[in-house]
Amino acid sequence: MDYKEALAYLNAVEFFGSKPGFARMTAMLDALGNPQDGMKFVHVAGTNGKGSCAAMTASILKAAGYKTGLYTSPYLYRFNERMQIGGKEIEDDVLAELVTRIKPIAEAMEDHPTVFELMTVTALLWYKEQACDIVVLEVGLGGRLDATNVIAAPECAVIMNIGLDHTEILGDTLEQIAFEKAGILKPGTEAVLFQQSESVTGVVQKRCDELGIALHIPDFDAIQTEFDSLYGQTFTYKGESYALPLLGAHQLKNAATVLEVVEVLRGRGWKLGQSDVEHGLYAVHWPGRFELLSEEPLFIVDGGHNPQCAQTVRDNLLRYFPDKRRILLLGVLRDKDYPALTEILNEAADEYICITPDSRRALPAGELADFLNRYNKPVAVCDSIRDGVSLALDRSDKGSVVCAVGSLYSVGEIRACFERY
Repeated sequence: MDYKEALAYLNAVEFFGSKPGFARMTAMLDALGNPQDGMKFVHVAGTNGKGSCAAMTASILKAAGYKTGLYTSPYLYRFNERMQIGGKEIEDDVLAELVTRIKPIAEAMEDHPTVFELMTVTALLWYKEQACDIVVLEVGLGGRLDATNVIAAPECAVIMNIGLDHTEILGDTLEQIAFEKAGILKPGTEAVLFQQSESVTGVVQKRCDELGIALHIPDFDAIQTEFDSLYGQTFTYKGESYALPLLGAHQLKNAATVLEVVEVLRGRGWKLGQSDVEHGLYAVHWPGRFELLSEEPLFIVDGGHNPQCAQTVRDNLLRYFPDKRRILLLGVLRDKDYPALTEILNEAADEYICITPDSRRALPAGELADFLNRYNKPVAVCDSIRDGVSLALDRSDKGSVVCAVGSLYSVGEIRACFERY
């Protein structure tokens, strides 16, 4: 298969959705010689912040000279973004060749693998054949039954901020979801947990005690902001100074969690000098997370899609733009808790422009507009994402800011619009 044929095959598998169990993953990996065996990993789970954590951790490991794989989802522009080594995406021809090798194995299975399982096997095979020193592996959904959880005990298992998302699969309480996330913990690893509620911490601590592994939790009170602007921020954590291009107080908490991961890795023999850590954080690239796309007019994009994300976006809008008129370019998925999300965002919204994300699960812009009318604020509906961006720019001036939010499935096309401006 060539690249287009490989993508067409993977896209055709989409309808298999999410299915629990490791039998399909185990069968494929066995047929490929179990490439995951002997590899080193940092395994990252969580509802919010896991992508930022993974990107920061990989950037630090790269700065220290390690050949570092990074596995994330979803992508913003191209499928290849999901699999990177040293900050470079997998090449088209390499992806096609790997999928060509995996396809007959998958097709011979009575229980066909899901697309995420195929992607995960492809990535693991690539990282093995490229002899990565370490791979930062982001969980797809949950943790305990996620396809990435076929790996042995990682060097460090990270659980980021936990919120109510995918409740139909993971449970409808934070404690139930925490139990699923804690499923990535294994004897022989060490755990890092984003500082959060006592009930969630208790679930994770209990699991660590059962497995006999250490739990490390960052101290968010030890974070001191030194400088904060739309171009980045500097801060100290436990007496050391760092610069971070990512915006928002939540990213400082994510960074503090990553710094605890660094300490765990150092304790396990990984050579991560202080200058490597500083450079890695300064160089991290993670688009679509309260990202400034334009200064004139001010235009922010954020892929936030659940109530926790909405709180962060609301807080950031009020923090960075307290005196601006705030125009929200909003598109959501039907299966997300958009009533709770919009209730939170509305505190920072002066008017809305509704779009439909590029997903079969999207809530049509017209239906979203009908829902938003309850807030008695101006609401417009656009036929396309590009039209929504154009209308938002037309309506903005020096006294306003546009924030596109609601779904990662809109971020790529929104960012692409600014190649014209």
